[in-house]
Amino acid sequence: MLKKHPLQEEFPEFESKINDLKVSNEHFKKLFENYDEVDHEIYRVESDTEPASDEAANQLRIKRLHLKDEIYQFLQDN
Repeated sequence: MLKKHPLQEEFPEFESKINDLKVSNEHFKKLFENYDEVDHEIYRVESDTEPASDEAANQLRIKRLHLKDEIYQFLQDN
């Protein structure tokens, strides 16, 4: 089953903090927007809306994972 991976579902324990930081912290806002864009692009590739090679799809997944790690660290530190 194809689905998007919104941060609020990935980190439900930080849902309120995510919502607060999106409006109060520019750095977090950019991380959030980048993650959301990459996640949406992966969804389009996986649903064949926007065909891509396996290598390109894997690179997007790696990018999403790195962003997710960075966001998690930010949430823990702030």
